[in-house]
Amino acid sequence: MHKSKLAGFIIDCQTTQLDAAADFWGGALGMPVRVLPPDEAQTYKRLEDSQHGLNIEVQIVRHESRVHLDIETDDIEAEVRRLEKLGAKQIGAVRTWRVMEAPTGQRFCVVRSSSQDFDAQATSWP
Repeated sequence: MHKSKLAGFIIDCQTTQLDAAADFWGGALGMPVRVLPPDEAQTYKRLEDSQHGLNIEVQIVRHESRVHLDIETDDIEAEVRRLEKLGAKQIGAVRTWRVMEAPTGQRFCVVRSSSQDFDAQATSWP
């Protein structure tokens, strides 16, 4: 048995101006921009979502700008298998997470659980 739930949204920006992109999205969503640890700060900025508790990040990408969601889980391999049975396909692996594609073409990621309310709010899967 494993658990999973929506972790948040990642705003993929094809830009060299991460600070400006984060400032725009922070202003648009009414969320303060938070700096991440040095090993992530060149690629990512976190937007503090105090209303919903979601992980919202702005990231620099090479592909076209888009928004994708993250599903967090306590067992990445089990969640990937579950999603593949539903019709998703694995596109790749980055660090500790998996990049997936829905049958309709949307990309999303399966990431390790990190939210404080994960155990209480996640769905349990056989």
